[in-house]
Amino acid sequence: MLFDSLPRRVTVYEVGPRDGLQNEARQVPTGDKIAFIDALSETGLEHIEITSFVSPKWIPQLADAAEVATRVTRRPGVGYSALVPNKRGLDRALEVGMGEIAVFLSASETHNKKNVNKTIADTLDAFTQVIEPALAAGVKVRAYVSTVFGCPYEGEVDPAVALHLCKTLRQMGVYQVSLGDTVGVANPAQVERVLDLVLAEVPIAEVAVHFHDTQGTALANCLAALACGVTTIDAAVGGLGGCPYAPGASGNLATEDLVAMLHSMGLETGIDLEKLIECSRLAESFVGHDLPSKYLKAHLGKRARSRRRAEKGA
Repeated sequence: MLFDSLPRRVTVYEVGPRDGLQNEARQVPTGDKIAFIDALSETGLEHIEITSFVSPKWIPQLADAAEVATRVTRRPGVGYSALVPNKRGLDRALEVGMGEIAVFLSASETHNKKNVNKTIADTLDAFTQVIEPALAAGVKVRAYVSTVFGCPYEGEVDPAVALHLCKTLRQMGVYQVSLGDTVGVANPAQVERVLDLVLAEVPIAEVAVHFHDTQGTALANCLAALACGVTTIDAAVGGLGGCPYAPGASGNLATEDLVAMLHSMGLETGIDLEKLIECSRLAESFVGHDLPSKYLKAHLGKRARSRRRAEKGA
């Protein structure tokens, strides 16, 4: 049976503080970001991406990266990472003691040029100025490959590109590659095809997946990835996020939606779902709008109904 072959434990890589907040229109105060990350640190999450050392000109929301990185409480057993676009970004990350960084590129030439103004080949060349010095400094390096399952400009993307990039990034010293559905167009059959190709040549532990929920298929795609053996899934609490260079992309898969599904199936994550919900409620309070998480809405609705029943019975 399909479900008998699923991994018993799943690692959730939380990207809400960076990938989630970078697309928010309202400027989030630094203190709120720090309180948010500190709350996430108490949920049982093992990996949290907290910010990006990108130029404030491109992403003003993350202009306070250094302050956030120095003021958060780094809980033992939790890995904190930051996105780094170039050597200058790496230098800033090293200055504040980041133990892990992430680099990024696209599987689509057009999206890559829109995102970083470089070809894929030029981006890989530029990575030598980031990955090698980071590893020399004892810093772990993760990588994101965007638009693996479809591009807003080019449409379908050849799965062989994802395989090539995974192999190349591994050779450069990256410990894990996260394959991203940046615009949320993937379907489970496509996920299986891509992962079957990639995992035939890349160890499972070195591959993660990152789904957006544009068409409501993110959880189904996670299940397909789990069935292929993948054990690390990126998510953003509350369903925060979207890509500024991918028109039509909605938020990330909500962490609590993922965790609730995994727990109900008997799979372990080490995450306290109730504490995760409180993190989503905190995020709603400072972004100024409702978040798309389905579990959050259902949970808050259940709370409201219980409160009304208690008030009637009083």
